[in-house]
This record gives sequence, C-alpha cells and structure tokens, in this order.
Amino acid sequence: MQNIDLAIIILFLAGNTLFGLWHGKSNKSNRDYFVGGHTLPWIVSMLSIVASETSVLTFVSVPGLAFRGDWSFLQLAMGYIIGRILVSFILLPMYFKEGVSSIYEIIGIRFGPGMQKLAAVIFLVTRTLGDAIRFLAAGVVVQVVTGWSLPLSVMIIGVVTLVYTLSGGIKAVVWLESFQFALYLLGGILSIMFLLQSINMGIPDMVTSLTNSGKLTIISPDPHILTNPFAFFSAFIGGILLSLSSHGVDHMMVQRVLCCKNLKSAKKAMIGSGIFVFFQFSVFLLVGSLLSIFMHGAPMEKDREFAFFIVHYLPTGLKGLLIAGVLSAAMSTHSSAINALASSTVTDLLGGKSSLGLSRLISLLWAILLIIIALMFDAGDKAIIMVGLEIASFTYGGLLGLFLLSKSKRAFHPASLGIGLVASMGIVFLLKFFGLAWTWYITVSVLVNILVTTGIDMSLFNKKVIQRK
Repeated sequence: MQNIDLAIIILFLAGNTLFGLWHGKSNKSNRDYFVGGHTLPWIVSMLSIVASETSVLTFVSVPGLAFRGDWSFLQLAMGYIIGRILVSFILLPMYFKEGVSSIYEIIGIRFGPGMQKLAAVIFLVTRTLGDAIRFLAAGVVVQVVTGWSLPLSVMIIGVVTLVYTLSGGIKAVVWLESFQFALYLLGGILSIMFLLQSINMGIPDMVTSLTNSGKLTIISPDPHILTNPFAFFSAFIGGILLSLSSHGVDHMMVQRVLCCKNLKSAKKAMIGSGIFVFFQFSVFLLVGSLLSIFMHGAPMEKDREFAFFIVHYLPTGLKGLLIAGVLSAAMSTHSSAINALASSTVTDLLGGKSSLGLSRLISLLWAILLIIIALMFDAGDKAIIMVGLEIASFTYGGLLGLFLLSKSKRAFHPASLGIGLVASMGIVFLLKFFGLAWTWYITVSVLVNILVTTGIDMSLFNKKVIQRK
C-alpha cells in the first residue's frame, strides 16, 4: 500500500474512535447505553442491521462464492425478505407492547425467570460463537492486506474495537454502522466499475460468457432438496426460517429496532433491511463473477479472492478507501455484538441490576472472550460465511419455537419447555450426522420443540389428572 492508502485507513480508524468517545458523553444510564433512549431514526437502524449481519462476511466470502460457482446464494436472500416481514407482524408487536430492553424478557413474563435465563444463555453462546467467526473473517482481510499472521490480525481488530465500544454504547455503534455500510457498499460498486473498465470485453460479451458457463444461475433446479442447501426450496425456505430466527429471536439484531421510537418505525427498519441485504448480496456476487473473468478463472485460496484483488490490482486511494471501510465496518459489527451480549447479561442474568460502569466492564469481558474464541476457530475447507450460518442454525430453531409457544395461551410446565428446548437443539446434531442440508435445521428444530414440549406437557397434565382421581 502507498502512503495515501495508509493515511486514509488511519483517518477512518481515528474518526471511529473519536466518534465513539464523543457519543460516550451522552450515556447517562443503561437505557442510553443499551437501547439509545428509543430515539434512533428507522433508516439508521435499518442500515445498522444490514451492516451487522453481512459486513465482513459479505466482503470476504460472498464474492468468492460467485468466483467459484454461481449466484444461487441469492435464493437465501429471497427468503430473508419474507422472514423479516413475518418478524415484523408476529414478534415485533409483542416486544413493543411489553416495552422490553431484552427480548428474552418476553420469555420471563410468559414462562418465568428460569426460562428467561435459559433462553438468554442460549443466545449468549450462539452469538459468541457466531461473532467469533466474524472476527475470524475480519482477520482474514487484515492478513491478506498486511501480511501479518491471522492471530495477530484478529488481536489488532479486537483491541481497536474496544476503544469506542466501551464508551459510545449502542448509539455510537448504530450511527457508525450506518455510515460504514454506505462506504462499504460504495466500495463494492467502485470495484465493479474498475473491473468493467479493466476487462478487455464488452458488457454483452461478459454477460454471454458468464451465462454460458452457468455463473449467473440464481434458481437451482436440483431436486435433492434435503441434501443440497442451495436447491431452490431448501435455500428459500431455509432463508425464511433463518431470517425469522436471526432477526426475531437474536437479541443483537432485534436490539437495533428496539432503539426506534415506535413499532411502525421498527417495522420499516426490519423489512427494509431485507431488501437492502438482497441488493448488497447482488453487488458482491457481481464482483465475484467479474473477478472470475478478470483472473481468467485462476484457482485462488478460498475466501481470499476479493481481498487479494484489492491489494494487488486496485489503484492507490481506492484501495485505501475500500480497506478502511471494510475494517471500520468490521469493528463496528463486533462492537454491536459486544453491546448486545452485555445487554442480555445485565437484563436477563443480572435482572437489570447494574450500574453503567459495571455494564462497561461486562462489555470488556465479552470482548476479550470473543477474541480468545476467534483465535481458536478453524474454518476448515468451508467458506467462512457457511460456517457462521451453520452455527446459528444449531440453536435458532429452539429459540424460535420457544417464542412461538409464548404466543399460546396454554400454561406450559417449565420441565416441558426445558425438555423441548434441549430436544430441538439435539435433533440438529442428528440431522447433521445423516447429511440433511443445514438450511432445514431450523425448520425441523422448531417443529421438534413445539411437538415435544406440547406432547410432554399433555402427558404431565394427564398424569396429574390420574393422580387426582
């Protein structure tokens, strides 16, 4: 990199830090620190959702999917839109009606504090593992850019993130993510423009070449819907359930819409994020397709394709701008996870009994744990984004089933709920062993949770009736 690239990166990192420190002055209570006083505009919350869920994973992994294959990943994004519509009309009204700071308070209100704590622990474990993957993905980018080792890259990102996370709270995180999303998407669009100018082919010829090689295929007609996660019905239905879970029962995502002033604004933010994610995936898949032409299909290390192109081919200035945007977006994504983990810990496990100082200390501890776990991860031979999605699929179904059961008027026994929740997560390990596509994990898990919980509860009820007789 040239001096101008380094100057741009340093300027953006310094700007992030100063913005977080400046916002820290407005945090007077846990309510400010965790939900921003319910004052954030819905557009800002919407862009923050998109940045949180797809920033570095999109940058690192999605172009590689198109570089090596086709656009079938978009089938998931189609399901995402439907899933967020369902979240907006099934779950968000419940959260705003109760005025909760953590969505797992709903479980506590309906089923008691014990189940609230259990749901929160499952979230904490899932989010910790999932965000450790995000740390790993960000480290991959830094490794390619700088030549540093992957562990050192992860450490640097984690340490720099802490500077403004502990001070700024959710308001700083959300505003930074919104700005960085715009910068990040601009970088993708500018990369497309550079590739179009650099490839010695007309656009019609490029489209013909990609079409003939099957690289623009979106809908997969593969009939093996139970074993191929990107067969159409598997990906589409899996996308619906994954989005319904991740944006309905994962506190990190829902926390953003809880920062909106009312339910109407929250719905706009939630549904709009699905549309923006579809557009963003399309942009970065196009980057990967064009990159395959630019590199003449040369084999490259998995998940390093786009980062390698940025470092070795983009001109000075544009290179620094794109890298700065990705790194800053990566750090804001991690900070949002840290804030959500601390929020759930304080609200669900400590009963909201925490000072602002203690909340910041808890955030620090979660940040350290995320760094440690990220250093232990190995993505193996899978794309990093696939690893992240599979981890979520192991527990999201159980949580979603629990929230759906909370809408029932039946007074479930705690033992029934606990057994159903454990069974719904255990079944996923069995499904994985038998080779079922991961896109079906949540669907099966939800059904198992509801059926097992209801069945056991009815058995307990019948047993009590017999004993009384």
